[in-house]
Amino acid sequence: MYPNPQQQKRLQNNLDVCRWVYNKFVEHVQNGFVSRNDLNYMLTELKQQESWLYNYHAKMLQMISTKLDAAQKSIIELNKKGYKVGKIGFVKYDQYRTFTYNQSGYKFEKHGSVNLLWLSKIGYIEIRKHREINGHIKQVIVSKSKSGKWHTCVTCDVDVVLPEIHLSESVGIDVGIKNFVYDSDGFVTPNPLNLKKMLKPLARIQRKIARRKIGSQNRKKAIKFYQIIHERIRNRRKDFLHKLSTKYAKKYDVVFVERLQKLNMVKNHFLVRKILDSGWGTFTNMLDYKCMLIEVTAKNTTVDCSRCGNAVPKSLAVRIHKCNICGLMLDRDHNASINILKKGLEICGADLNSNCLNIPQELREVTSVEILRVSRKQKNTIGFIRR
Repeated sequence: MYPNPQQQKRLQNNLDVCRWVYNKFVEHVQNGFVSRNDLNYMLTELKQQESWLYNYHAKMLQMISTKLDAAQKSIIELNKKGYKVGKIGFVKYDQYRTFTYNQSGYKFEKHGSVNLLWLSKIGYIEIRKHREINGHIKQVIVSKSKSGKWHTCVTCDVDVVLPEIHLSESVGIDVGIKNFVYDSDGFVTPNPLNLKKMLKPLARIQRKIARRKIGSQNRKKAIKFYQIIHERIRNRRKDFLHKLSTKYAKKYDVVFVERLQKLNMVKNHFLVRKILDSGWGTFTNMLDYKCMLIEVTAKNTTVDCSRCGNAVPKSLAVRIHKCNICGLMLDRDHNASINILKKGLEICGADLNSNCLNIPQELREVTSVEILRVSRKQKNTIGFIRR
């Protein structure tokens, strides 16, 4: 979105009003669960007390109760599972960054070569569409980034025909730090490590922030530049992950990955920054909704030989797998990706010796594990996937 200064004030005013109403609701929610309908009744009483609330779109204010109701239910579910969670807290200034127009209060128009978005109580705002909007629009979410940019996310109801899934078009991938992805077909993608490339500018702007007086305008400007740098890093990482996941989703029907314990892996203080900078979890989530993603156990995928099944222990510094029995020599990540593919096909009950699958002929026995994920891209006639 590209609002002019006057429209920016209106958008920011909407955020401030939504934050004010949200904090009013939190006062009641902290005493116990309050349903969505009760919150809407509170909103009606609040409007009678504060008549200036009628100047804002009613459905937008009602979506605050929907958001708070979902947060309450999430906390209840986490408590049932044994997680330690606190209460819903108040939102400070500049921390509330989204508001939603649901079902009404918006429309998209094109005046000449300019695309415009009309929002109730705000007016027409110039926009740049990343893609054409197809289907029936259900809601529009307006958000503000930390760097001050405005974005719109449009949710549509679209009829989609699910594609067929063929196990012959499957691949096993192993994620890492040096090589972000090494798949069972031998293709390797280096890890860009976007945060590592921007460490010097980040250190420079952090020193600049430390020298500024707390509360001054110069400090606020320095903090904004700091947020802009982090936003660039995040955008580069997401761009890389989206392109790579789309490449695999178009080429393969099924992708097998390791089930990694990421919280345990980041306890290694020498690798934590590179692990978090890689974005393995975000990458698997993208694959999850772009194609069929199946997770397999990570046990011994690096140790076992992909040809004969012999255990070849190796430290993290050893990057080449060399089997002393069958003589297989290849990259350790390539060896792991082939083992991941084998485990995945064993789970699915596929014929591992089929000529249409590009894997070695000598196979060891693999114990099947529970599949935790099933994506939206799946074939109705295949019955080998279980929740």
